[in-house]
Amino acid sequence: MTFKLSRRSLDNLEGVDERLASVARQAIGLTKIDFGVIQGMRTEAEQKVLVSRGASKTMKSKHLVGKAIDCMAYIDSRASWELSLYDDIADAIKEAANIVNCPIRWGAAWHIDDLRKWDGSMADAMGSYIDLRRSQGKRPFIDGPHFELMD
Repeated sequence: MTFKLSRRSLDNLEGVDERLASVARQAIGLTKIDFGVIQGMRTEAEQKVLVSRGASKTMKSKHLVGKAIDCMAYIDSRASWELSLYDDIADAIKEAANIVNCPIRWGAAWHIDDLRKWDGSMADAMGSYIDLRRSQGKRPFIDGPHFELMD
């Protein structure tokens, strides 16, 4: 089945760097899991709230400058936070990044600055990130819905 971004998702891409928006538009046609773009641009006030809640770690978010998006997975038109769905979406984002020729980082594999260069699945990339953080004695910060432009 081929999915399409909704009007709401397209509206949420307003102000987002065209390269990243193009990756999202390509990925929806490649994915096995339906998704929408739930956030692109973010105000400083919105970012402060997210940091205060622990949902974000920085006030230097790429959302503030149009270089990040957050996606939502849908199963039978119902929103889902099930993490395994997001590595499938990340596989489609990686494929789209190759088509668009655009470096993208995923919020569940922060150690990879360009998904195009990862030789393997995004599930493996996330596992690699988790192993790395644990080997450093640190807790991994998994943000599966988050994708950002690296340039």
